Amino acid sequence: MTEDEKDVHLNAAMAQHGDYLKRLIFTYVKDIQKTEDLVQEVFMKFYNNLHRFEGRSSIKTYLYRIAVNECQNYLKSWHYRKLEMTEKIKTWKKRDGLEADYIQKEQNQTIGELVNKLPVKYREVIWLYYYIELTIPEIADVLKCSANTVKTRLARGRKLAKITIEEGHYEY
Repeated sequence: MTEDEKDVHLNAAMAQHGDYLKRLIFTYVKDIQKTEDLVQEVFMKFYNNLHRFEGRSSIKTYLYRIAVNECQNYLKSWHYRKLEMTEKIKTWKKRDGLEADYIQKEQNQTIGELVNKLPVKYREVIWLYYYIELTIPEIADVLKCSANTVKTRLARGRKLAKITIEEGHYEY
């Protein structure tokens, strides 16, 4: 594959899937700066490994697989764990009281935030299915698991979200 062909594929992928990748990565890292860095990393890996792409899946699922791997690597990194603990300590210091926290959460609650509070294995399936609009086989390909596992996680994620809404008295 020539450099010009790689450039064409990269530009097409960036135009078609860039926004979706940004949203997907943001659901993992919840930091816009890091999201942009990871999107750039995903496209760099895509460009550098384009000659290895065999075409057994779509470019969309190939990019999403790279993105999920990058996010999981970041979440396992020492830097992220240190940053997360630092943020928790800052939050504990700034607490005004349980009542103020409850009122603030109630005012800011949205369905998107609810989904982000689900465990990663449910959150990623719900996000890919509802927001990115991938099919179950495409999600299975991205997450490297069976379609039945995706269906189970989707059902359990929905159930967990429903229980959370009922217990927390969230409104749509």
